[in-house]
Amino acid sequence: MTTQLIKAGLAYFALVFGAGFALGALRVSILVPRLGERISELSEMPLMFAVIVTAARFVMRRFAVPFSIAARLGTGLLALGLLLAAELLLAAVLQDRSLADYVASRDAVSGSVYLAMLVLFALMPAFIRQTGRTWDRSA
Repeated sequence: MTTQLIKAGLAYFALVFGAGFALGALRVSILVPRLGERISELSEMPLMFAVIVTAARFVMRRFAVPFSIAARLGTGLLALGLLLAAELLLAAVLQDRSLADYVASRDAVSGSVYLAMLVLFALMPAFIRQTGRTWDRSA
């Protein structure tokens, strides 16, 4: 069971990080020059929320993560730890910033929303209900 939860956490991280990386590249290259950092980051948040919900649903179903708070929070917290480590590593390597510089550079408004999104990211697996029903295409 532990291996299954680790795989689920890795998959959840990979799906959300991959989408965030792609959206972030588009945001920085297209939106930031036109709209500024704050508006660009805030406009990305609804898309990332949709990615988080979709990825959590997919991973919970794909890996049949038990509907227990411990299992689902464990999956979300593992994914959060990986996401934070990857983001800080990328900030250090790609942007040549220290951790303090990276945190200090965040916009107060969009940074606060980003922190709330991180909390939602960690908790979303626990919020997803596994029904066992499949979508009926004939309906």
